[in-house]
Amino acid sequence: MNIIAWIILGLIAGAIGKAIYPGRQGGGIIATMILGIVGALIGGTIATLLETGRLQITAASLSIPGLIVAIIGAIIAIFLWDLLTGRTSH
Repeated sequence: MNIIAWIILGLIAGAIGKAIYPGRQGGGIIATMILGIVGALIGGTIATLLETGRLQITAASLSIPGLIVAIIGAIIAIFLWDLLTGRTSH
């Protein structure tokens, strides 16, 4: 069930993150899911670091706070992807 929850969270967070981030991002539904899952990992890790002071890779949970953290992580992932590819989103 964890994998299904990650896919659902990834799809929702990736889609919202793409809608919030300025500019146009390519990719289909699979890219959006992957972006959201990576965002959930980034957001969960940052939230754990801020809460405990330890760097531990964790994913956000399938909840409202988890979704918010995953969306923030997805936006960070889009920003980092733009930096790595040299593409500007504005």
